[in-house]
Amino acid sequence: MADQLTESKIVKNTTNHVFLFLEIFLQEGGVQSYVKDIFGAYLQLDEIYQADVFILRDSPDCKNPFASERLKFHYFQSNSPAVGRVKLAFSLLWFLLQKRPEHVFCGHIKLAILTKTLCQLLGIPYTVLTYGKEVWKPLNSQERQALASSSNIWTISRYSRDCACAANGIDPNQVEMLPCAIDGNKFTPGPKLPEFIEKYNLSNTKVLMTVARLWSGDIYKGVDVTIRALPQILQVFPDVKYLVIGRGDDQPRLAQLAKDLGVSDHVIFTGFVPTEALIFHYRLADAYIMPSQEGFGIVYLEAMACGIPVLSGDDDGSADPLQDGKLGWRVPHRDSGAVAAACIEILQGNDQRCDGKWLREQALAAFGIDTFPQRLQQILLCSSDLTKN
Repeated sequence: MADQLTESKIVKNTTNHVFLFLEIFLQEGGVQSYVKDIFGAYLQLDEIYQADVFILRDSPDCKNPFASERLKFHYFQSNSPAVGRVKLAFSLLWFLLQKRPEHVFCGHIKLAILTKTLCQLLGIPYTVLTYGKEVWKPLNSQERQALASSSNIWTISRYSRDCACAANGIDPNQVEMLPCAIDGNKFTPGPKLPEFIEKYNLSNTKVLMTVARLWSGDIYKGVDVTIRALPQILQVFPDVKYLVIGRGDDQPRLAQLAKDLGVSDHVIFTGFVPTEALIFHYRLADAYIMPSQEGFGIVYLEAMACGIPVLSGDDDGSADPLQDGKLGWRVPHRDSGAVAAACIEILQGNDQRCDGKWLREQALAAFGIDTFPQRLQQILLCSSDLTKN
C-alpha cells in the first residue's frame, strides 16, 4: 500500500518541463554558470519535476554532471549552424507533439521566435529567460512579439529588467526575478599559494584581478580601462600587478595598450583558467576590479565569497550583487581616473568593504546557493499559476 501511495504521489507531482538553450557546456561564462545552477537547483526541488533540455550548440561528448532520469539532454551541435537549427526545430516539434509538456522555458532571445511559433501552434505556455545586453536594446518586431506573447519573462537583475522593459515595451509585471547565486562551499577565503605567487611573480605585490572573456566584442568588461588606470595607481602602489584571467581575440590590443602606457611589467595575462583552479586565483587578489556593464556579474559574488573587495561599473546589474554600493565600489565604467582612485582606496584597506569576513557573510546572506532551489521552485509555481489564469 505504501508503495502505491508513493507511486501515486510521484505521478501526481510530476510536471513535464522543456528547457531550450543555445549552449551550456561548450563555453564557460556567467550565463553558463547561472544555467548550471538552475539545473542543480531543479534536481533538489521538493516537487517531483522532470524536464528535457534541448541545446543547439553542445554535443553529446560534453561533460555534463546533470544528466539523469529527471533531466534528459538532447544535443544538436553541427558543422552547419543552419542544419543544427533545422534539426533542433524538428526534434522539438516532434517532442512537443508527443509529450505535451506543461511549460517550455526558452533560454535565449535568439530561440524565442522558434519557441513562440511551436508553443502557440500547440497551445503550450512558455517563458523566456533573459540575462543582459541581448535584450537591453530594441529587438526586431518578431522577437518583441515573442517576449510579449510569453506567459512571463525571467531575468537576473533589476537593471536588466528595467532596460529590457524600456527598450521593448515590456510590462514590468510580466518579469520575474531569479538572480544569480554563489556556492559558499566552493568559493572560500584562503592563503595565496606559493606556487601561484612564483608562477606569476607576485612576491611582495598588491594584486588587482579581473576574470573576463577577452573578446573584441566584449570591451565593456573594462580591462582596457583598468590598464589605463595603472599609471595613477602605480604612483601610490609602485609594486602593484594586474592579473587578467581569460582568453580571446582582444588580448593583443590590450597587451599593446599596456606597452604603450609603459605598464607591461605590471600586467599579467594568464590565459584560460579552468573552473577548478579559479578559486586559487581569486585568493591571489587584493581587489577584484571589473568596471563593466553586466546583466548581474556572478564574478563579483565569487570574489566576495573569497573575501576579496570588489569594484564594478555604476550603471548596470552589478548594483544587485554589490547591494547598491554597500558591498563594493561602483564607478563610471569608462572612467579610468575614477577606477584608479577607487583601486587606491581599496588597496589602502581602510573601508569596511575591505573586511573579507564581513563581505563574505553579507554576500552569502543575500545570494547563497542554499536558497536558490526555493527561489526556483517559487518562480516555477508562479509560471504555473500564470498559465492557469
